[in-house]
Amino acid sequence: MPIEVATFGMGCFWGAEHVFSKVDGVLSTAVGYMGGDYENPTYKDVCTGKTGHAEVVQVLYDPDRVSYEQLLKVFWENHDPTTLDRQGPDVGSQYRSVIFYHTPAQREAALKMKEQFDRSGRFKRPVVTEISPASKFYRAEEYHQKYFERH
Repeated sequence: MPIEVATFGMGCFWGAEHVFSKVDGVLSTAVGYMGGDYENPTYKDVCTGKTGHAEVVQVLYDPDRVSYEQLLKVFWENHDPTTLDRQGPDVGSQYRSVIFYHTPAQREAALKMKEQFDRSGRFKRPVVTEISPASKFYRAEEYHQKYFERH
């Protein structure tokens, strides 16, 4: 079975993980940090907003059961991609809307869908989602993993 990786930041990683864990074809999820310039960050480090990391969910999925485009649709439909460095009450660059792509095909799909959503009229403001190459994923502390399922 082929396994592919997708990484999304859409505010607090607890909610993002919960949403993606329910998608048929998603094999596993993990929350963590990506996109910063500080090695081995902790939750406390990332919360300062000074490491450059975003809270993310990393998704392992079976592309024969769910497409990357379907995962992108889940991403776009489950947060507000028009607010810079904020989702609901959570404010800071660690809560930014971001897609970290792992392949050129993921990059192209993300850019195409971003443009489609931006032009759709669904949002009153422009989409500000960052689309960046994936960097090192730092797994968050265990008490953050599957948080909604355990509480």
